[in-house]
Amino acid sequence: MPSQKLPLQARRGWLPDLSDAEFGRWRELLEARAGIRLSPQRKPLFLSGLRARMREVGCEDYQAYYEQLSQRDSVPEWAILIDRLTVHETRFFRDPDALRLIETRLLPGFVQDASRSLQAWSLGCASGEEAYSLAMLLDQALPAGSAPRFGITATDISRPALAAARQGEYARRRLDGIPQTYRQHYCETVSEQRFRITPRLRRRICFSPLGIADLERFPLDGFDLVYCQNVLIYFDRSERHGILDRLADRLAPGGMLVLAPGDVLHWSHPQLERVRCEGTLAYQRRVDPEVRD
Repeated sequence: MPSQKLPLQARRGWLPDLSDAEFGRWRELLEARAGIRLSPQRKPLFLSGLRARMREVGCEDYQAYYEQLSQRDSVPEWAILIDRLTVHETRFFRDPDALRLIETRLLPGFVQDASRSLQAWSLGCASGEEAYSLAMLLDQALPAGSAPRFGITATDISRPALAAARQGEYARRRLDGIPQTYRQHYCETVSEQRFRITPRLRRRICFSPLGIADLERFPLDGFDLVYCQNVLIYFDRSERHGILDRLADRLAPGGMLVLAPGDVLHWSHPQLERVRCEGTLAYQRRVDPEVRD
């Protein structure tokens, strides 16, 4: 869309509010084109991202921008807008309680049985910090020996974020979130301002585009760990139970589903039991006695 001269209000960063009906149309378009089912409570965050992108392209008219995105050739613009609308607030070792739960409750069984390998799935991985944090934890607990002991599939709806994740390069200030012992083994200096995750660790992760609403098209299952934190916030509370049911079906016997505290209330699944650990919200798939034997 060509740039156009903005009025003074728009040049100052101001754009009008959306009516409920207009917001409803945008919600329908986002669901149809990107698989995002935006809850009404997310309207302020949606408007912030939408307005930011409209200012970047020099557009002051919601309807004009909506019509542009409705065109078949709008894929590149969609990719940029989705990147603006999805929150990439993430950092290394963001939730130490959840990682401690994985280390103390899930990993001991894999440590004791050297023949077992662990398959993990990181949903909403953004620019990769979460997936790399998991990889560092798993690599320390499950040394490779003669064969790899773990693999991580990391998915996100934002392709620009995934591109950054695959590169595995970050600002040096991000090192502050990584424990010193991990820095020595998994981080290498690029410059005074940048560092990169080592190639050996990057090879343990497969980054792939996927939105939560497209879970039916995701071909993998049998995961020992499904790590899904702060992803359900984009969905109505009424939809979250259905999403969790589908994630539960992807777990292997004994597999663990780790969420963020507050992601969901009053959810249960016949094959899962709650894992009680302070500061966490997690469930573990029951193991059939015949499978255990």
